[in-house]
Amino acid sequence: MIIDIKELKEFENKIKYEFNNIEILEKSLTHSSYSNEDKICSKANNERLEFLGDAVLSVVVSRFIFDKFPEYPEGDLTKLRAQVVCEDTLSLVAANLNLGKYLLMGKGEEASGGRERKSILADAVEAVIAAIYIDGGYKKAQEFVLNNLINYIHLAVKGKVVTDYKSHLQEYYQSKKQNCKIRYVVTKEEGPDHEKTFHVNVLVNKVVLGRGEGKSKKLAEQDAAKNALIAEDQINV
Repeated sequence: MIIDIKELKEFENKIKYEFNNIEILEKSLTHSSYSNEDKICSKANNERLEFLGDAVLSVVVSRFIFDKFPEYPEGDLTKLRAQVVCEDTLSLVAANLNLGKYLLMGKGEEASGGRERKSILADAVEAVIAAIYIDGGYKKAQEFVLNNLINYIHLAVKGKVVTDYKSHLQEYYQSKKQNCKIRYVVTKEEGPDHEKTFHVNVLVNKVVLGRGEGKSKKLAEQDAAKNALIAEDQINV
């Protein structure tokens, strides 16, 4: 065991699942950069779990939308699943769980912002799904997936495609102004450490264009970026 047991228990509380074998949870949170950086360490990483978790995720979402929307033809079901089972959505799920905090990764990857990288976070969510599936069976994995993705499924059905609002805002202002500086500032934190709510302002050249809140800084930043885009008439919600 390398990740602090208290942190693993804290993460179990967040995902509402208690592992019979805590070591598989630790494996799901171990990025390949950790073992790659330390050649002496033989610690297994989460890449194989990502593979399995991707399949479980696809089956759970496919079955749910198949049953929930009997009027949808195959093409619409495929589009809906693609909008939900994607890197953007899974990275938001990770942010909501503050998953990046619990990852075990190499120093180089961490220094380059690995704990916030969408691809790493999305892959880790898939690995956690696989860990729950192996440890507790399909029903428990299904419960985790639907608890964390149901809102995104409903948004996609309404045509409100889940997206990375921060990237959208960055691209919009880079095309509009060459020399613009976008900054996210935490204005307030509320609640206990395990259940905080963050309030964030997004500033473009020191002007506040959007305000947001969320259960993690990343989610609050996404919310602020989304509200800035709404104010600029770049998206409809």
